[in-house]
Amino acid sequence: MISTRNLSDVLEFERYGHSDEVLIKLYRDLLKPRVIEEKMLLLLRQGKITKWFSGIGQEAIAVGVTAALQSDEYILPMHRNLGVFTQKNVPLHRLFSQWQGKANGFTKGRDRSFHFGTQEYKIIGMISHLGPQLGVADGIALAHKLKKEKKITAVFTGEGGTSEGDFHEALNVAAVWDLPVLFCIENNGYGLSTPTNEQYRCEHLADRGKGYGIESHIVQGNNILEVYNLVSRVAQSMRENPRPVLLEFKTFRMRGHEEASGIKYVPEHLLSHWQNLDPVANYRSFLLRENILTAENDTLINSEFAEEIDTALCKTFSEAEIESSEALELNDVYAQNTAKIIHSNASSLQEIRFIDAISQALDLSMRKFDNLVIMGQDIAEYGGAFKVTEGFLATYGKERVRNTPICESAIVEVAMGMAIHNFKAVVEMQFADFVSSGFNPIVNYLAKSHYRWGQSADVVIRMPCGAGVGAGPFHSQTNEAWFTHTPGLKVIYPAFPYDAKGLLAAAIEDPNPVLFFEHKALYRTYRQEVPQDYYTLEIGKASVTRTGDQITIISYGAPVHWVLEVLETVEGVRADVIDLRSLVPLDFETIKASVHKTGKVLLVTEDSSFGTIMADISARISEELFNYLDAPVKRLSSIDTPIPFANALEEIYLPKRKIKEALLEVLAY
Repeated sequence: MISTRNLSDVLEFERYGHSDEVLIKLYRDLLKPRVIEEKMLLLLRQGKITKWFSGIGQEAIAVGVTAALQSDEYILPMHRNLGVFTQKNVPLHRLFSQWQGKANGFTKGRDRSFHFGTQEYKIIGMISHLGPQLGVADGIALAHKLKKEKKITAVFTGEGGTSEGDFHEALNVAAVWDLPVLFCIENNGYGLSTPTNEQYRCEHLADRGKGYGIESHIVQGNNILEVYNLVSRVAQSMRENPRPVLLEFKTFRMRGHEEASGIKYVPEHLLSHWQNLDPVANYRSFLLRENILTAENDTLINSEFAEEIDTALCKTFSEAEIESSEALELNDVYAQNTAKIIHSNASSLQEIRFIDAISQALDLSMRKFDNLVIMGQDIAEYGGAFKVTEGFLATYGKERVRNTPICESAIVEVAMGMAIHNFKAVVEMQFADFVSSGFNPIVNYLAKSHYRWGQSADVVIRMPCGAGVGAGPFHSQTNEAWFTHTPGLKVIYPAFPYDAKGLLAAAIEDPNPVLFFEHKALYRTYRQEVPQDYYTLEIGKASVTRTGDQITIISYGAPVHWVLEVLETVEGVRADVIDLRSLVPLDFETIKASVHKTGKVLLVTEDSSFGTIMADISARISEELFNYLDAPVKRLSSIDTPIPFANALEEIYLPKRKIKEALLEVLAY
């Protein structure tokens, strides 16, 4: 927990040259969230609200930091920072509606409390995983910097959140890229019930700034004038000289993590010490002593706030319970994609490799969208692990072709932050396997942002994947099933150069987060005539690469080529071969039409057997097309082991050698 040694038992206020009007304004701003909270605690006891995360005792931090920012600067608060929302003048009835799950809130009832964002007020809310907002702040700051806007971004975390990897990754990226991010740690003594001596061993969290080469300060977080003055000075310096700054605000949480938790674990002497340092009571006393505030004016201010709160609550309580439908809910999972399909110039064909198609799509997209930034490990001077971006640095410069530290989570978060401030981002995972290190922000932040509060995530994550190249368990996975199960993501997995180029361009145009899988074994082995100009293909549309009426074979990625090779060796088989290309959204209509025609189905995937997308397709065919089937649906996949290294073992793992046998088995049924 926080040591009381060297902490004064009284708060000493300095005017710092501020006028009486400014000092009274700060008092009003400080008092308002306290009065709201006291009302919320009353409503909680009355059963009129269901949960509350109290910030009583910490108001000076949220209010002081927000007051020091410009109105169009972004701030990323936590769930105890009510003062950020009141300071940003978010209408109270909308806040109350948000907490009640009403339609007039910010998330259409889909999330609670402060788990939302609003571009109107430049507030980007947190998610329960605590860490991702730190990297998102990096991304917003990077967007400001690329636009040459003299703006900073402020982001909050608690002392417990500093133990998360996202904290360290975000500080490191901000330091390396000189991003104007104000990292605000509210050190309130406990992460839920875990005291700080069980959270970290350094004396002050501000000391961690030294490890990243960034400036840091320790601030008495209960002193509104100290907070406001320091942050104002630091913020203006950061606007002129972009860089990250770490602030540790010493404070205390006077109530439980949330009301049901209680505070029995807190020693009485510690509560007493911090009660004496109450930010509202102490500042009020200072203003009364200095004759800046009178008791009569204080009563009037409290009455004004009480009336405003009651009026807003009346409006919220009279609001109808939220209504929706399955169609409305599904419609909001993705942002609307208004981009039109751009057709190619068939006269400009040139035979190129799969990897060349990827490179061309990136190059042409960089030309088309000057707000597109590519990020990844070793993608600049080195040209990427597979040389996809070779030469890009000379053409587009370091601002748009960015080498990143090895921190997949933070870079995905940076991409999200850039999308918030109107950039497009392509992130290259050096190998698809490494995406596990960035899994949380993909499935919990990117995937859910539009559904939760209408913010699109204009991010493409390139995923070099697949076996057949002897790369072993950590460089060969085809892990698309991790993401096809996550609503809000789109998943593309092409098999041919033509499709790869057109679909990657389309993915970059799409405002939604896209996982774009590129099979490494196809990079330099398959060639095709591809238009040299810019074109896009429809996401969610399968390709029928071969037609027939005996059997439907469905696949994607490298196995499409395996299937076509096998069919060349089996005389007289008339097969529809469907290359899905897009896994989410899935083109079931093409599958349906083919099954109606053939009555027999073979599904081939490189993924290991249990839990693949082919299991879902098989189930859907069986459920919806049973009357058309002349044989059980047959699934063929890799065995359920990690991917081995030795070629002989890899051959056992992959289903390639079993395709002919499975094909003949289904045909003979």
